[in-house]
Amino acid sequence: MKERKHYNPEQKVLILRELLENNVPVSQLAEKYGVRPNDIYNWKKKLFESAADIFTNKSADGTHNNSNSEKKIVQLEDKLRKREEAIAYLINETIQIKKNIDGEI
Repeated sequence: MKERKHYNPEQKVLILRELLENNVPVSQLAEKYGVRPNDIYNWKKKLFESAADIFTNKSADGTHNNSNSEKKIVQLEDKLRKREEAIAYLINETIQIKKNIDGEI
């Protein structure tokens, strides 16, 4: 029984690129690289299923990371604003208490 071959992602891309760019039949690629044709079809299917993710989640300009960063910034700004309001309230209360103690109302 033959030992199963494992292909790294670079090798899979090389085979798929040859299939898609040069229009080489799957049967020839399978024979050339010692791969089962079903494996090539599965790799191709997986490539096209995840192609949208390549452009949305991991785009070169980092839009996905920017949106996560922007959400985090908005959350932190909101948290900071609430703390500032609490500090302002406590300072105002402290001033009122001091005025009442000193007899100045």
